Order: sequence, then structure tokens, then C-alpha cells
Amino acid sequence: MSNPVYGKSNKTSRKANSTSTTPLLWTLTIGLILFLLWSSFQVALFNGQLLQYEGPIYWAVVISTLLFVIWAAASFKHIKLETQQDWLKIAVILLPLTYVLSLVSAASKYLAVNMILIQCIYAMIFVMTMYLLKNNKTNHIIQSSLIGIAYVIVGFGLLNWLGAFSFAGKLVGWFSSGVVNGVYNQAIWNDSNGPRLASVFQYPNTYAAFLMAFLFITIFSMIRSKKVYTQLLHGFMLVPIILSLLLTLSRTGLVMLPIVFIILLLLLKPAKQILWFIYCGIAAIGTLIVLNPINTAGLELQQQFSNSLAAKGWMYLIAASIIVAIVCWVIQRWIAPRLEIRLQSWSARKGSSLWIPLGSVILTVIVAVLLLGTSVRNILPDSISTRLENINFQQHSVLERITFYKDATKLFADYPIIGAGGGAWTTLYEKYQNNPYVSAQAHNFFMQYLVEVGIVGFVIFMAFILFVFYQYVRAYLRRREEERESHFVYFILSMSILVLSILDFNMSYVFIGILVFLGLGGMAAAMDPKPMRQLKLSDSTARGIYSAIAGLAVIILLIISVRFLQANHYAYEAKEVAQTSQDFQEIKAPLDKDLSIRSTHTDSLLMLSSLYQQGYQQTQDDQFYTASVQLLQSGLKAEPFNKSMVKQLMNLYELKGDSDQAYALQKEYATNYIWDMDWYETLISRSFDLGYQALGQGDTAKKESYFTSGLDAYQHVVDGVEHLKTLPEGQLQGNPFELTPTMILNAGKMKYMSNDSAGAATVLKGGIAEDLSDATNREIARWYLAALTKDGQQDQAVYDKLIAVAPNEADEIKQIAELNF
Repeated sequence: MSNPVYGKSNKTSRKANSTSTTPLLWTLTIGLILFLLWSSFQVALFNGQLLQYEGPIYWAVVISTLLFVIWAAASFKHIKLETQQDWLKIAVILLPLTYVLSLVSAASKYLAVNMILIQCIYAMIFVMTMYLLKNNKTNHIIQSSLIGIAYVIVGFGLLNWLGAFSFAGKLVGWFSSGVVNGVYNQAIWNDSNGPRLASVFQYPNTYAAFLMAFLFITIFSMIRSKKVYTQLLHGFMLVPIILSLLLTLSRTGLVMLPIVFIILLLLLKPAKQILWFIYCGIAAIGTLIVLNPINTAGLELQQQFSNSLAAKGWMYLIAASIIVAIVCWVIQRWIAPRLEIRLQSWSARKGSSLWIPLGSVILTVIVAVLLLGTSVRNILPDSISTRLENINFQQHSVLERITFYKDATKLFADYPIIGAGGGAWTTLYEKYQNNPYVSAQAHNFFMQYLVEVGIVGFVIFMAFILFVFYQYVRAYLRRREEERESHFVYFILSMSILVLSILDFNMSYVFIGILVFLGLGGMAAAMDPKPMRQLKLSDSTARGIYSAIAGLAVIILLIISVRFLQANHYAYEAKEVAQTSQDFQEIKAPLDKDLSIRSTHTDSLLMLSSLYQQGYQQTQDDQFYTASVQLLQSGLKAEPFNKSMVKQLMNLYELKGDSDQAYALQKEYATNYIWDMDWYETLISRSFDLGYQALGQGDTAKKESYFTSGLDAYQHVVDGVEHLKTLPEGQLQGNPFELTPTMILNAGKMKYMSNDSAGAATVLKGGIAEDLSDATNREIARWYLAALTKDGQQDQAVYDKLIAVAPNEADEIKQIAELNF
């Protein structure tokens, strides 16, 4: 077979441009495969603000950098800067550089630096795979390994679904950070919908994106394969993949699946399009036959394991998979060749590949109507049927996603050029959110990317991936069918995940990002090597440029990642010591080592500050207090939106008796947490307390200042409560946000003490409760009645109810009404 990387016009140069299988090339190939296997089970490979996510990310940087060194050694003689492919290896460096640029305005230096390291992993994966996947042998090995890893992940997920938690944990526990107490953490994800299959990802929607990509890769591989055993293997895996996809209960996956399917059909000839439909249909029927018993068995096995029930579930699954595999093999062996011959003349016609995709759009609409609007969906288990029933534009998850995207545009408006750095949404969403939802992810990779790197980084990223897709499709359409197939797996992989990432945060999982950039590298390897005469450089110059860039990058990345791994070790050591020891110096020593490497590492900084605080409480030594305050203040310069640091600093000020400082900090940061009900309740209470103290000291101006701030905070809550009433009926509010009795009482008192008795009565009336046995409720009623008395009015019903509970309240009301402020 001819080398599939290059087009017809480049036949004479294929041999010269193809890579040879040297020992270094084999080492790199095997290393990359092992890295993919390792990273697939590192659920902590996630760009999140938790200590547990750090170690695997830094290890991934170390491993990918060492693999990159092997690549540099293996490819040094072949490095050129002549074609578009060659310059793409330089252009990919712009992606991490845009994250470096966003450090200037980063909302969280910690998350921003982590994201730079992650982008470096992606860039190195892209460059290495571009090189590796030009070689037929390594391309075949990597494709087979990718599919094999996917099948392992599918099997691992089903092991957990059918109750073999401990066995699954033992299988991967020796190398996976996801195993906790012998069980892979959240392989089965539980929410209001019940158990949902998540396998290695801990998030069902991301697993659905992964499954969808490999469902289509499996069908493509089965049709492409000429060997009986591989056809049977791929056919066998169709039912487990579709079954797993349904068990994720992912509406996003089910909605986007037909869209991706239609996009892929557009690049296939009619005979292949029909075969894709046939195999999908057969696998779907086989899955539906066993879906109910396996779903029921899984739900029961989550509660209590039973060998007989688990064996029954496996028997159903294996039997359905074998039957589907045999049927698919029979079709592929005898029907597919005849279909290809009969449709040969049709396939040769211009636009022939459009008709079936257009028809599939109509079919998709019909199936959607049947499943969403009729009783046909009742053939599915109740959990899946209910999820399908709830697919509509007024469903809460749809409305919430729309809200996320609107809020992201508000965030982007404040950081439009270079963005707010890696982790911007996680750090800032509370400041911009429309309602008190909790979502550290924007549920749209592209919106999240935009707010992180701004318009500059986003344009560069989109230009990069669109150029790769365009050049790949352009080359694909020009080639013979046998040449097209060699790299189509990579197109399916990247396109499927990126399309689903429009509606979710799949790319926040580093393993998923690695797969996407591996796919992009595979597509780039299949591009036509179009010369760039204007930018053509001599081989020695090209090697010099690339050696300088790659060498500098490798040195920096290895130093940073190794140092960060040391820091992560010290942070964990401090936590472990704190659990078994009370010795101040013993706990402090590893924290100091961590902070000497990462001066504002959040976890260690907070822990050390708390240690100083305990020292101050025990000894009343101001040195401990000062050290703790300085530590938190320096931390807030790098992490200005870190709520935990702000709270700890406020507590320190209160501990020292510096209420004004605590109040000033709480007031300053209130705009960062606009839907934090507790924050505003405390702010209103502190406003009253400090204003009342100022009143007692005769400082009217200061009293008015505190009261004005407190009443503004109260009005913020009132306005927020009214705003929440305007949310669409299907949208969930999120966290509680309401006027609490404490807010009402303090706001009413501030109004009253500002000589606005009518306003006080209006505020306090909203807090009158049925149960006046509660002290706060009685106090609200007391001040309410006093405010009315001040204005010559009364509320006899409330008065009688209060007196019935506490007769002495009559004198209290009279005394308050006689007060003059």
C-alpha cells in the first residue's frame, strides 16, 4: 500500500518525507501509548483548584516533556521549515504563549500557571503525533492502542456498573490516583437522576463524549478492517459502547450524537453511509433488547452485590455482543462488497454523498419526535425515558447553560483582550453570575477558552484548529478512498469531542484534551505538504530555530514540573503530619518548603496562616498574628478572588478585636460574591453593630456611614430576591438567596435609628412570623410595633399575638418607641 500521508501529486517525494522506524521512534511510540493508558485512569488530571489535582498534572508534564526529548532526538535530522506542516509545529507554540500572556491579568495565578503547563502538554502531544503518524507502522500501532484503551475504559465502566467495584479498583489501583479505599471514585456518579455511569471520568457527560467518539471509530474500524478477528472484536464492542452511552443518562450526548453522525456521513461514500446506518441499527436493536435487564441489575447491584445477579447481567451483555458481532461480520463479509459494487456508479456522481445525510436529518427528526413526544420511549428504562422526556428548551439544564454563556460574556467584557488567565471562570463566576448557581465550569469549552485568553488567544486557537480541519478535509477529498482511511480515526476523535464540548466542559479533563490534540496531530500528519516558499529556510537554520525553542521549553518545563512535584509532596506531607502531630515546627517545616517554591499556593498558605492563628490564640503573641495577616495579604495579591483567604483574614481581624478592618474587608469583597447570602447577612449585621457602637459614642457621621452601607447591602438582597422571581419557570435558582430574619431585624433597626420609623415598619413587617416563641421573631415583632407606635399607628393582631407569648413585651415596645435618635 502506498504511504497515505501524501497526495497524488507528491508520489515521488513520499519516500524522502516518510519517517523510518528507528529504535528511538519505537521508544517514543511505546512511551506515548503507556502515557495515554496512564493518563486515562488519572481522574485527577483536571484543571481544578484542589491539591489532589496537582500531582498527576505535574507528572504528566514531566512524562510528556521526556517523550518530547526522545522525539527531538529521533526527528532532529528530519526537521525542516519548508511546508505548512513544518510551520504548524512552530504555530502550536502560540497556544501556551497566549496563556502566558494572560498571566498579566490572571484572576488566579495558581490556576493560570497550571493551565500554561497543560497547554504545553497539548502542544508537545501535537508535535510528536504529527511526526509519529506519518509512519504507517506507528500510525497503525497508535490507532490500535487508542481503540484498545477505549475498550478497556468501556469494560472498566461496566465492571463498576455490574457491582465489581473492588475488583475494578484492584485492577488499576497500583497506578491510578482515582482509587480511594479500594474503589475507583465516582465511576458510578449519583445525582437526582439516580446512578449514572461515568467510568474513569467521574462525570457522565464527558464519558458520553468519549463513548460517542469511539462508537463511530469502532464502526469505521470494523468496515475498514480486512481481518476476521478484528471485525468480530469491533462488532462485539458495539453493544457495550451504546449500552454505556445510554447508562450515562447524558442528554447532551443523545442530542449531539445525530449531529456528529451526520457530519461524519458527509465524508463517506454512499455504500459506507448505508453500512454505518445498518451497523448502528443492528447494535441499537441488540442494546435495546438487553438494556432493561442490565440497567435493572446495575441499579440493584449498586445497593447490594449478588453474584447471581451480576452473572446474569454479564450473560445478557456478552450474548447480545456476540450475536451483534456475528451479524455485523456476516454483513461485512458478504453484503458489503456487493453493496459497494452496486452503488459504484451512484458514488461516482457529483454530490452523491449528500443525499443520505440529508435523509438522515429527516430520520433524526422522526426518531426525536417518537422518543420525545410519544409513548415509544417507554421501551426504555424509566431513568432513561425520564431523561428523554425532559429534553426541551425549557428544561433546567438548558436554561442554566444559556445563563452560563450570558454570564461568560459579561466576564469577557471586563477582560476582552488577553483574558483573565487559566481557570478564569472557576475563579470569577460568582462575581458575574445571574443567579446563585454553583458551577465551577462554564459548560462550554469555547466560552471558557474565550474568557481565559481573551480575543487574542481565542482567535489564534480557532485559526489553528480550523486550519488543521480545513487542510485535512481538503486533502481527504482529493485522495483515493484507500488513502483517505489511514487518518480518518483522528478526524472522528477530535471533531466528536470538540462538537460535544460546545455544551460541556469535557476539555477540562486533561486526558480528553490530550486525545483532541493527538487527533489534531493525526490530521495535520495527513495534510498535503504544501510548500511555503516565502518562509522556506535552510535545513540547518530550521534545526537551529527548533532546537533553540524546544531546548529552552524542555529545560523550563522540567525544572518547573519537578519543583512543583516537590512542592506538592511537601503540601501533602504537612497535611499528614497535622493529622498525627500538634508540634508547631513539625507542621510548619513542610509548609515553608512548599511556599518557598510556590509562594502563594492556596492550600499551604491557608494552612500555615491557620497555624499562626492557633499560635496567637494560645500565646497572645502578636508575632503570630502579624505573620498570619502578612501571609494572607500577600496571598490575596496573587489570588484576589479567593474567598477562603478573605474569610480567614476577616476572622483574624475579629480575633484581634479590629472590627473596622474586618468590616472594611467584607464590604470591599461583597461585589465578588453577589449571591452569597451568608456574606450579606454578616455584612448587614456588622453594619448595624458598628453603627450602633458609633451611635453610643456620639459619632453621628460614622453611624450614618455604617447604616447606609448596611441598608445598601439589604437593598441588594431585596433586589436579588425580586430578580430571582423573573427566572424562567424551568430554571433552578441554585443556592438559597432570601431575606433572613436576622437581615430584616438589623435593617429595620438601622431604619428606625436613622429616624425613619415608617421605613422601619415596612421592612420589619416583612419578617413577622407565625411562630413568636423564637427570640429573633419576637424581636422583629417588638421593633415593628414600636415603629408603628412612633408613627401613631398600631397592628392589634400582631400586638395581641406577641403579648400572649410574652406579656412583658408591652413595656419593651413602649421603651423603644420613646427612644430618640
